[in-house]
Amino acid sequence: MQPIKTLLLAAAGAAVFASAPAQAKQGDILVRLRGIVVAPNEKSGSVLPAFPGEKVSIDNAVAPEIDVTWMASDHIGFELIAATTKHSASGRTGTTGSIGKLASTWVLPPTLTAQYHFLPDAPVRPYVGAGVNYTLFYSEDASGALESAVGQTKVHMSDSFGWAAQAGVDIDLNDRLFLNIDVKYIDIDTTARLSTTAAGVQKVHIDLDPLVFGIGVGMRF
Repeated sequence: MQPIKTLLLAAAGAAVFASAPAQAKQGDILVRLRGIVVAPNEKSGSVLPAFPGEKVSIDNAVAPEIDVTWMASDHIGFELIAATTKHSASGRTGTTGSIGKLASTWVLPPTLTAQYHFLPDAPVRPYVGAGVNYTLFYSEDASGALESAVGQTKVHMSDSFGWAAQAGVDIDLNDRLFLNIDVKYIDIDTTARLSTTAAGVQKVHIDLDPLVFGIGVGMRF
């Protein structure tokens, strides 16, 4: 943790003494590259009809993310993010808990937010945003442990449409480059359908609702 703390302090110090800030103005394009941690706050229903009361958990994921913001005015920007992460669903208790990992899927949640930038002329520029996302689930696979227990299994997860909120800050490093720290909440829900050989068709509804923590660098064009 100490190297990260040192990096953040150095970046903040550079922002204070920057002589030519990377201020965002109307018409500017801001491109950011972040490393993100996607941390689901899942609420799972039961695996039905065979396993009432048995729920699933979803693991965290780390990935790169790129986003582009167009500044419609000095204060208002529109951001589109693109990233994809892989997550696993595991049983918690009972029969599914004894199996452990049940399935995995890739998640692609393109998200568009409208942002308000509070201090467009300052070297440290906080912002907040709200918008919408459409989440696609793809390359779903049953785990080997699940197929050993119930035979060949096909997995399908329904796509999701929801809302998103964010807060972040841009910190100048020079006249074009800046450090970015950002956190988002994304409303995502899905129904997983497991078509098994031995147990028939099982379904489980999951609200993923992840927090997405990001840190990276951006450039103004």
